[in-house]
This record gives sequence, structure tokens and C-alpha cells, in this order.
Amino acid sequence: MKMIRFPSFSLRNAPIYYLALLLSCCVAAPLQAAEPSSLTLDSGWQFRAVANTDRDDVKQWHPAQVPGVIQTDLLRNALIPDPFDQDNEFHLQWIGLADWEYQTMFQMDAAALAHKHIDLVFDGLDTFADVYLNDQLILHTDNMFRRWRVPGKALMKPGPNTLRVVFHSPVEKMLPYVKSLPFVLPSVSSLDAVNEQGIATAPYTRKAPYQYGWDWGPRFLTEGIWKPVRIERWDELRIENLHIHQEHISTDVAKLAAELDIEVDKPTLAALALTHDEMPGAQKSDGNQNLQLDSGMNHVSFSLRIAAPQLWYPAGYGPQNRYRFLASIRIGRDVAAHAEVKTGLRSIALRRVADQWGKSFEFVVNGISVFAKGADVIPFDSFPNRLTPEIHRKILQSARDAHMNMVREWGGGYYEADDFYDICDELGIMVWQEFAFGGDLVPGDVAFQENVRQEAVDEIERLRDHPSIVLWCGNNEIEEGWHDWDEIQRFKEAISPDARDRVWQDYLILFADIIKSAVTQYADPAPYWPSSPSADFEALPDNQHNGDMHYWDVWHGQAPPSDYTRQFPRFMSEFGFQSFPEMRTIRTFAKPEDFDIHSRVMLAHQKNKGGNDRILTYMLREYHEPKDFPAFVYLSQVQQAEIIKIGAEHLRRQRPRTMGALYWQLNDCWPVASWSSIDYYGRWKALQYYARRFYGDVLISPFLHEDKVDVYVVSDQLQSLAGTIHMRLLDFSGNILLEQIKHVQIPAQSSTIYFTVDKSALAARADLRQSFLLFDLSVGGAQVSQNLVFFNITRNLALPVAPKIETTIEAKKLEARKLETSPAKNRDDYILTLQSSKLARSVYISFGDLDVQIEDNYVDLLPGEPVTVRLKTSASLDQIKAALKTMSLTEAFPAN
Repeated sequence: MKMIRFPSFSLRNAPIYYLALLLSCCVAAPLQAAEPSSLTLDSGWQFRAVANTDRDDVKQWHPAQVPGVIQTDLLRNALIPDPFDQDNEFHLQWIGLADWEYQTMFQMDAAALAHKHIDLVFDGLDTFADVYLNDQLILHTDNMFRRWRVPGKALMKPGPNTLRVVFHSPVEKMLPYVKSLPFVLPSVSSLDAVNEQGIATAPYTRKAPYQYGWDWGPRFLTEGIWKPVRIERWDELRIENLHIHQEHISTDVAKLAAELDIEVDKPTLAALALTHDEMPGAQKSDGNQNLQLDSGMNHVSFSLRIAAPQLWYPAGYGPQNRYRFLASIRIGRDVAAHAEVKTGLRSIALRRVADQWGKSFEFVVNGISVFAKGADVIPFDSFPNRLTPEIHRKILQSARDAHMNMVREWGGGYYEADDFYDICDELGIMVWQEFAFGGDLVPGDVAFQENVRQEAVDEIERLRDHPSIVLWCGNNEIEEGWHDWDEIQRFKEAISPDARDRVWQDYLILFADIIKSAVTQYADPAPYWPSSPSADFEALPDNQHNGDMHYWDVWHGQAPPSDYTRQFPRFMSEFGFQSFPEMRTIRTFAKPEDFDIHSRVMLAHQKNKGGNDRILTYMLREYHEPKDFPAFVYLSQVQQAEIIKIGAEHLRRQRPRTMGALYWQLNDCWPVASWSSIDYYGRWKALQYYARRFYGDVLISPFLHEDKVDVYVVSDQLQSLAGTIHMRLLDFSGNILLEQIKHVQIPAQSSTIYFTVDKSALAARADLRQSFLLFDLSVGGAQVSQNLVFFNITRNLALPVAPKIETTIEAKKLEARKLETSPAKNRDDYILTLQSSKLARSVYISFGDLDVQIEDNYVDLLPGEPVTVRLKTSASLDQIKAALKTMSLTEAFPAN
């Protein structure tokens, strides 16, 4: 590849952020240049089984959808039942063990064939595929995540042309190779053991790990053309990539390099000029450079300066400004090729400096230390071709509405589509991006390593201009597993010391050299982190003084939730607790006779072994036994929300020692009992509503411990605030037993204890089984945060039994407060008012099968204090009045 650099050009900022790079390439004789064009091959496809199945009906040709995968094609043709219904998953495993063939026909005329170059481009083939053009083999693929470009002109002909893709079972394809190895790497994170030998093939296969099964997801081994395929035609040249390298960013100046990879048909002498437009007042450059473009790939770099740039900030810290850069290449008077890219200008650093607690771990954006608030994201569907930008937006907008500013794109899935990152850019949600390694050890052969290196380059080049990506991480939990997981320790004991050393060296070569070098070369200035959790090899992973941490003693270890408050990590990138989705979601896969946590169907939709019993075990520690299955479902969500609230508030109180809290997990890939706060259909669980409270920019967080209550205020805001803390000790009927008001000055980006209340002083005034502390924080006369403290576990409190909740619904526009979640078209606003004369905890609002967007839910109704909740729905007022139901905490228990 030839590299060409050009002098700097200076640009001033303007209200509309459009920058054009105009490259004028002049040759001795005028040429008629045509821009590259493409033809999407998304129609006329059909599929059939070709090996490893006895079903005759699937061996016939059937219509296929591209992009797609075999399971969704079979479902669309009514050849299989819904994979998510009942326990159908277990009856559909034959699909991933079979080989499948896809075929289409496309037309080429003389004009199309006159182009000098005609390439076939596959954005994603899943996974082992042989591609035939007019019955001639043109490509073998072995990586779901790579893009493939193949010259096709020599095999194309006028008239009809046939394109065939034969997919091989990822298990059956790899078994002979894996069985030939001196030892087999364990697949500790997935359920890859369906072949009769029980041999794991997942570690050797570049395929989304979660598709082999996970402890929240089913096993569906997909095959198919899962991303677009097209024909690209070009003559003199084409632009392979346009990238804006952010070399130095400040509020004063942005120093950039516009970098282009240009593939050229033949050596060309050119004169290039760089200009810009659509930026009023920006300077123009009249400089020209003579340039010899060689045949093949040329790397061209232009230095740029933008004075007083408008920067991109994470949500809560400033606007999400973005620029669009345009590149055009001319031959003579004709545009030969053009490209564009959007990006946001920001500086990014992962600050790790020695301090009194060890070594810091904090993201610094545009010089601002950011406390990361958010959740871990898993794949949005077991069948990724079903995803749409609307699905991504619904979940990401929900994250933003809950004051999240970061998601961790977990390594056991696939690299998300472009629109996912576009939405994160727009919403100011930072992305911790992991490469697609979910926890398995890695092979060390050169072919595997080169395959992964090219995968990393492909994905980095596709995604690096998204300002939301603030970290590239090598993998999920492989380093931790090597040191701590029982399965790995048994494997290490079973092989020789030399083999053990070789496996660890293979890990280091891939994650401390190959992938790290790719990030350094192609993703600068975004930082790299080798694994999550990790201490970057400076200490053992998953510790509290260096690096990030995953904490699972609460849940897997069945430790009490209070143990969260004994953890002091530098950055918590995983902690979580399970719950069931709401009944409306459960009814999509189960029948009433399945409504038992030990039923066959309910266990099929619980992938963490013993998970349902673990939910119940924790539940009976805190609550009375639920009266029925719907009450269990409701209590599971309340329990999850209350437990994660303990952890999240504790982590926020520890700033600046701790600078991140990401709970596991935000979303689901199918309807299931899991750690998610939003279920597969985008329905908020109690945890998502709680997250909107405990992730608020300003939080009052009383901490009960050692017979005292420390009253914290946590602020992420960049300005100091004058606030008022109003504390009341109330009984469950609303009588005020003690009241205190304190005016406070809240420093910017701080966590401070403002006063302490002794439990003994409260006990002298009230029966603490029948009373609670209420804290309100106001700023500028408006309440910004509220929190409650109870002095015993729920089943030991004398809570009002089935408190009467009065409700009214009005059709009314509420101008004072805008509903934060994305509104749907043709929906009306209603105001629901709830009130109770006695304390009603965790009041759940539901409307049966009606689709109603609820502003807030699982609310505590204080005695005599009404709560208003905005509703948005296409249903009528009469319909929502008839469907409205509420449930408070004590209504979930059997009547005495």
C-alpha cells in the first residue's frame, strides 16, 4: 500500500458542521469517469438442506430472505414451530447440525459487464461457507464477523448468472479438526456439547459465542447470509475507507487527519486540491499537490485544523455535536468516487494513575472525569437478522431515559450494526466495545490468529469514527477464567506444564499483541483494555485496587445483598440479579398450566442452573412467600430492583474511588427469566424504573449501617448546587414523628455525607417496625431525588395489609413534564393519579394486554400524598380505565 501525506489545511467552526474534502485528479487526456455503483442482491433467494438431516421436506427448494438465517427462513415457510415457544428450542437442534444451500439468480447486461471491475461483496456469511458463481468456487469463509470482497467479472456472463452459497454446520465442520488435536480447549461459558463425543468446537470457531447457548440465552446455531450481499462495479478507482483521525482535540482547536484508502486500477498522475464548503467563513486552500497514484491500494492522509470546534460529550456533560466529512475524487470533470463519514470530535482517555486506593480507572472525555452509569448489553435477538433500528432505538432510548451514559457491548455476541452506534452517538451513550470472545480460551495456530487479526481490522475500520466508542476491550472474562474458574483449573491440571504455558502464551499473543496492535494502529486515540475484568497484567484480575471488577457473590454465591456495600472496586463492570419478565411476556411462551417455576417450560426459559430456586431462596429471606405465580413474578422484579439499587447507590457513593457502575444486564435476546432490566419485547421491569432514580444526576442516598444512617448526596453535575434536605420519620399512616431540614452546598462531581442519624435516637421516638425515614432533596425549590429507609427486612415490618389505592385517570396534556421515553405516533396522553391513606410500597401499575407507555412504575405511595403518572397509549380512556390494575407489596402475600 502506498502512503501519501499532504500539508495542513485550517478550517474554522460554523453552526452547520459539514466539511468537504475535494480531491481533483487530473490526467493528460480527458477521461469519462463513472462513479462506482452497486446492485444489492436481496431478492430471488431460495434455500434447501443438503446434508445431515433426514427430513425430506427441507431438502426441497423454499423461498429465503436475505439478509437472514436458516431458522427464520424455516419459520417463515412454516417448516418449524416458533423457536421461542414452550420448549421448542430442544427440538430444533438438528438445524444447526445440518448443511444448507442458498441460491439466487441475477441479470448482467453488456453495459454492466463493460466495467473494468465487478466485485461480489459479502458483509457477513455465517460461518463456514463455500460460494459459487456460475458453479465455479470463488470463496471459502470461516468467520462470521468478516467482510469478504471477491472479483467476479471473469466468471460473469450476459444474461442470467447464478450465485450459490453452501453453509456447513459449525459443529460438524470443526469436529474432525478438533478431534485431531492433542488436547481440546474447554468451552466453559457456552453449552457446546451436543455432539455425541461431548467435544467443544466453539473455541475454534469465529462465530457469535452466545449462539452455542448461555446462562440467559438458548442454543440456536445459525447459518446463512446474515448481512447484505451486493455487486460493486468500478472502473478507474474506488474509495475503500474514509476516516477522520483525531490527533488532538481541545476546545480551542481540533487537529485531525482525513485518511482515505483508495484502490486504483492503473498508475495515475494526479493533482489534488483540498477544499471545504458548507461552512460559512471557513478558510479555503488553493494549494495543489502533484501525486502519483499507484495501481492497487493507496493510503492518502490530509492534515486538518478546525478552530473552536463544537465537541461531542457524553449524556449529562454537554451536547452531542457531530460533523459530516465528504470526500470526492475527480478525473477530469467527472466525479470518479465519493465517500462520507459522520463523527463527533472529542478527546478520550482511560486515566489510570496511582492513588491512595491503588490505581484509578476512570474515563476522561474532553478533560472531564465521567462516572460511568449504565448496564451491559447482550445481543438483542437470537436471530440477529430480525433486528431493526427501531428495536435498537427503543432499548437505547430507554437506557438514556434512565440517565445511563454507558453501555458495555459484551464480548460473547456479535459486533452491532451501524445504526446501534449511530444512536449511541446521538444520545451521548458511551460504548465499552468488546471483541467477540465470550470466555473461552483461544487456539494458537497462525491461521486462527491471522483470521482474528483481519476480523479486528474490519470491525475497527467500520466503527472507529463513532465518538461513542470510548474503549476497545479484548474479551469477556478469559483472563479471569484462567486464574479462577474451576473448569479451567481442571483443564490446566489435565495437560502438561509445557502445554499449559503454550495455552497462556497463545492468549497473550492474541490479546496483548495482535488485537492490541490493531487497536493502536487503526483506532487511535481510543484506549485498549485486554479483558474484562483485568488489571492489564499488573495484578491478578477482578480485584478492588486495580482495573475493573465483576462481582457475583451476590447471586451465584448466594451472599446477602448487603455484601455489595463491602466492595470498593475502581470500576464495577458487572454485577447483577435475576427476575422474571412480566406476565404478558410469559404468556407469549407459556400456557397457564406452565405457571410454576419448576414446570418444564419455565425451566426451559431459565438458562442459569438453579436460577428459579435461587430467586425464591433470596425472596424468602426478605419477604413472605408469594400467594401465587403472578405474585412471584411481581416480587421477583421488586426484589431484583431493590438488590441492584443497594449495589448501584453504594458504588456511586464511592466516587472518586469508584468511577463506574454497570449492572448486568440491560436487555434480553428472547423471552426468559434473566438479569435484564428490559425484557425481550422492550418492556421495562421494575429495575429499569429504579435505575432512572438511582442513576439520576443528583442522588440523595441514605446508608443504614452499624445502627446509624449516613446521609449522602451524590452529584455528577459540573456545577455546584445549593440544595435542601428534608428528613422525616413517619409511621405507616403518615404521622410525622421527627422532622429535620438542612440546607446544603453540593460541590460539583462529588459524594459527601451531610449528616448522620443514630438509629437509637429514632427508636426512642417510634416503633421502627411501623415507621420509616423519608429523605427529599430539593434544588431551586424542585424535588430532584427521594429515598426511603426501612429498619428491618420486609417480612418483619408491620406494613399495612392491602392498603386501599384510589386511582383517577384523566385525558389531559401535561406541559410541565415531557415523557422521557420515545413517544409513538397517534397516541394520546393521560394522567393517572394514585393515592393511599397508608403507606403502599412498590405499587405496580398494569393494563393487561393493552399497550400503554407508563412514565413511572413500582412507586412508593406515601400516606396522603398523591402521585401522578403520565400515560401514553392509542387505547381509549374507557379502555384503559377498565384495564387498570394495581398491586402493592403486601398484596403479593397470602391474606392472614
